[in-house]
Amino acid sequence: MAKRVAVILSGCGVYDGTEIHEASAVLVHLSRAGAKVLMFAPNIDQMHVVNHCEGKPTDETRNVLQESARIARGEVTDLANLDVSAFDAAIIPGGFGVAKNLSDWAVKNKDCTIQPHLEKAIKAFHKAGKPLGMCCISPILAAKILPGCELTVGQDKECEKWPFAQTAGAVKDMGCKHVNKDVEEAHVDVKNKLVTTCAFMCNAPFHRIFDGIGVMVKETLKLA
Repeated sequence: MAKRVAVILSGCGVYDGTEIHEASAVLVHLSRAGAKVLMFAPNIDQMHVVNHCEGKPTDETRNVLQESARIARGEVTDLANLDVSAFDAAIIPGGFGVAKNLSDWAVKNKDCTIQPHLEKAIKAFHKAGKPLGMCCISPILAAKILPGCELTVGQDKECEKWPFAQTAGAVKDMGCKHVNKDVEEAHVDVKNKLVTTCAFMCNAPFHRIFDGIGVMVKETLKLA
């Protein structure tokens, strides 16, 4: 029987929403695996809207659910209506929307809070023993909600290839175990049924990020 997977989005666009290439990679790999996918997003305003040509905030206001519909081709449901019992697993792609809309990590770092409907969903999947897949910055959600979990955001030493390596230090400060992995690898925390990969936390070619996300999706489905 096909696995049912909830994919949770945070808008549309790397600087203020879901990283589109990561979302697409997740969806392609799930499709290839024969999974049944439903997409969700919170019905809230974005923290802000960023002009992606300039990388600067604008005066616009946009809704996370409506923006996520751009990726979902219109088929997206309010996260408040996610019924965990109807799914075998959940996957959360990255992008700054994770740190701005699904949480306030972008402002408060390790002292962040998680969007209430998302926090409820992650806790429910975990309590039910159902796997969670996360990539790029989204593993910080697990670090906040699942104390002591193991995860990867790539490497812990900053360089040109790993410009966001300081995130690994924050994860450790939160009491979690960070495991260094390359972009085409994923880490599996068997105890917590948590599968993570770094994606665009690494300055790498698109195809390598695509392949790493494929490993994350495959390992998540194995646990389902």
